[in-house]
Amino acid sequence: MDCYQSAMLGIIDSHVHMGSVAEEQAMLGIAAATGIEAMALVSIQNAEAGAGLPQSLYMKARHPGRFFVFAGLNHAARLSGGRVQTPSLAAQADAFDAMGCDGIKMIEGKPTSRRRLNVPVTDAYYAEYWARVEERGTPVIWHVNDPEEFWDPARTPGWAKQRDWGYGPRDVRKEALYAEVDAVLALHPALKIIFAHFYFLSADLPRAQRFLDEHPTVCFDLAPGIEMLYNLSRTPDASREFFVQYADRIVFGTDLASSMSVAEGRARAGIVFRWLESADTFRVPRTADFLLGPPEDGVIRGMALPTDALGKIYRKNFTRIAGPMPRTLDATKAVDECNRIAAIAAALSGKPAAVTEAAKVARMLETSGW
Repeated sequence: MDCYQSAMLGIIDSHVHMGSVAEEQAMLGIAAATGIEAMALVSIQNAEAGAGLPQSLYMKARHPGRFFVFAGLNHAARLSGGRVQTPSLAAQADAFDAMGCDGIKMIEGKPTSRRRLNVPVTDAYYAEYWARVEERGTPVIWHVNDPEEFWDPARTPGWAKQRDWGYGPRDVRKEALYAEVDAVLALHPALKIIFAHFYFLSADLPRAQRFLDEHPTVCFDLAPGIEMLYNLSRTPDASREFFVQYADRIVFGTDLASSMSVAEGRARAGIVFRWLESADTFRVPRTADFLLGPPEDGVIRGMALPTDALGKIYRKNFTRIAGPMPRTLDATKAVDECNRIAAIAAALSGKPAAVTEAAKVARMLETSGW
């Protein structure tokens, strides 16, 4: 790994995706290669597959102290029209807390997710959940919106089009999603939220500043969205000033995934390290994963942030929100949750529960001597 201050500051990555348990060693290899000390696994549930959360619970159990888990909500009851039953969102939040999860991951503000679950976050469906999360002080990592160019077919990158991340008349508008968030925060001003990908406000720093000033309990994470680095590199002096001024409101993240090669993981994390720490002008390396686009897409200008700001961004802000160490997993409750997830998946898909990732993790947790 290149020599960055991050290695000495004890970095925590707030935004990492865990795939199959078969990718355990790949995830550990990426962590070792990047010098990342601890990771928060943002665990979006795939209700039909019985996957998403179970693998993260496995990593938490298998490697105590190294993995925070932010559990995604399961909307199977709503999506199936009541054909299967799931606990209410508030009851799910209670269960996540009881088993030792560290927070909740919400993907419900991404337009593709909204396309599938067409329920505004201001709907009564979420009301008890928001109250419960605010009351308990549960940290939430929330993906809201996408890059502004995804609503413009002429500007949507090819890699985004491949994933159906181009939006049009059938999709909720970007400002409508922001308005829903404003309404939720007006009702629940104490919510502890980390908005993923800089809340997709990197092209409008004055608006980002107003938002942080108006909502003192929220933060932004830095998981690329490569457009974030390009947008902020267009005004490097203003961007650096913003990061210094709001250093206690910005949380390090990479969007690393266990499906990446070590070279891809090093490239993705290294881009963010170099951008934060150096005064270099550079492009995305060719070893980077395809979601960062080709090197020709744009120039990144480093901000050379001071050490005290880096310390807050790399570790202190996240631990202030989520705690200094990952919580201990209650294996018995985790087994019950995994078996419940497996049963829901079987009911939705018609496939045996035993073949799901959830059932496999349940068996591992039941039989392990960890």
